[in-house]
Amino acid sequence: MTASEVVFGFGAHTGVDEVPDLLRMVRRADADGLDLVSLSDHPYFGSRLDAYATVGFLLGHTERIAGFANVTNLPLRPPAMLARTVTTLSALSGGRVVLGMGAGGLPDRIADMGGRRFAPAEAVEAFEEAILLVKSLAGGGEPVTHEGRHYRVREIEPAPVPAPPVWTGSVGRKSLAATGRVADGWLPGHAADWLSERYRTSRPVIDEAAAAVGRDPREVRTILNFPGRITDAPLAKTRDEEGRWIGGSVDQWVEELTTGVLEHGMSGFILFPPGHAAHDDVSLGRWAREIVPAVRERIAKED
Repeated sequence: MTASEVVFGFGAHTGVDEVPDLLRMVRRADADGLDLVSLSDHPYFGSRLDAYATVGFLLGHTERIAGFANVTNLPLRPPAMLARTVTTLSALSGGRVVLGMGAGGLPDRIADMGGRRFAPAEAVEAFEEAILLVKSLAGGGEPVTHEGRHYRVREIEPAPVPAPPVWTGSVGRKSLAATGRVADGWLPGHAADWLSERYRTSRPVIDEAAAAVGRDPREVRTILNFPGRITDAPLAKTRDEEGRWIGGSVDQWVEELTTGVLEHGMSGFILFPPGHAAHDDVSLGRWAREIVPAVRERIAKED
């Protein structure tokens, strides 16, 4: 894993009343060289901004940083229209978009908003089918006709824009296998990392499914949603009793993330504050201007 291949971002709050802070933080992150801003996609909450409208707005106010819905609520965003959305954003921004895909959480709220309620097995089938359909409607070529079990399009012209990378939030065994077959990246659920049981039992499922269809499992990158505090002084313990990362000083963060990349093959980290708090300027500044450059430098020495 080279330094240029490892991505660093942050998870942003998208409350309607938080727009000035959101724009300021994303502009600052862009100037500081972060790669990615991550937004949640829960359109049934009226107090939150729509993820894709917000991604487009933020890309229009920045120059380098990419936008990412972590992860797209598929039952409320039909894949053919989702393909048009992400290829349009890619064309407008010079490729600064990542497509996050999920089978859809909170099925009751999705149904309340008029979305389809999939049975669990159907949700995974639709998830994999949707990824393939989105990819087929990008990159140019002949019109696409797709007669799938869950989605159908007839003679639809693909956009002349490459499909963005597709990262999934798969958790169950069937969706993990789908990730291995058709996706480009995986974000372990519940902020799991390389020391967690969830990662140790899930990643082999992805790798086996990728190999079974002739893919190199390394094509499916692991990117972590990584919550934790950035403290002034080192902490005596940087992980809790269950082994979950809780944070530490700048040097402790640098050591942890470098180990994750060089020894465990992690491909990226998206910083979240502990709990459901919003980022503060000091911590986000330390992340972007101290931790991330130091990790990049240490990885580059190993290239």
